[in-house]
Amino acid sequence: MVEIAPGAVPSPNIWNSPRVYEIENRAVDPDGALESAMRALRPWDGATVLDLGCGTGFHLPMFARDAAQVVGVEPHAGLAAAARRRVAEVPNVTVRVGAAQALPIPDASVDVVHVRWAYFFGPGCEPGLAELDRVVRRGGAIFIIDNDATRSTFGGWFRRGLPSYDPEAVERFWTRRGFTREPLLIRWSFESRKDLAAVLRIEFPEALAAEFLREHEGCEVDYAVNLWWRRV
Repeated sequence: MVEIAPGAVPSPNIWNSPRVYEIENRAVDPDGALESAMRALRPWDGATVLDLGCGTGFHLPMFARDAAQVVGVEPHAGLAAAARRRVAEVPNVTVRVGAAQALPIPDASVDVVHVRWAYFFGPGCEPGLAELDRVVRRGGAIFIIDNDATRSTFGGWFRRGLPSYDPEAVERFWTRRGFTREPLLIRWSFESRKDLAAVLRIEFPEALAAEFLREHEGCEVDYAVNLWWRRV
């Protein structure tokens, strides 16, 4: 049995299919719009960065290029082990097993938090937000990346896959907690239709994935996201 940190919210896409999720990571935002937006708001040169829900560590090397220290926290021990292998020769990165609600990190020890499609989906994530308030230093920033279900091709797919999702309620949740929304339009860019199909199957039920593939031509998908952020 793989160790899972207590309280972790399952992530079936990456937990069950890490190799396919790697294909998705490579396809997301090839233009670097998310990185550019975060850097413009709060650069991490010489800072301590927390990548929360780091998975197999895809984003750790990017932060490590300029940060003084990068800490990846992942609740799934198997994925955390893969992340450690990825950064084995990157001396300023450490990876720990832990959940957002109980971070294995000291108080006021982090300058920048990056959370991408992991745990913080609006109502219900209050315990994790309390932990971020504990670990982030004054002057730091929290970045939470989530889907924008109100626009783009992927946003339409997301609404069809999760019709109960209420984007207005989610926006109210973040706004009440002092976060600012930075709307961005990124894209998926796959090397082949086969890769696109594989990713759709880990993100949506089989029947819906097949529908989306029939409806959409090519290997690129326009994808709207919200970058929620707050200074501490």
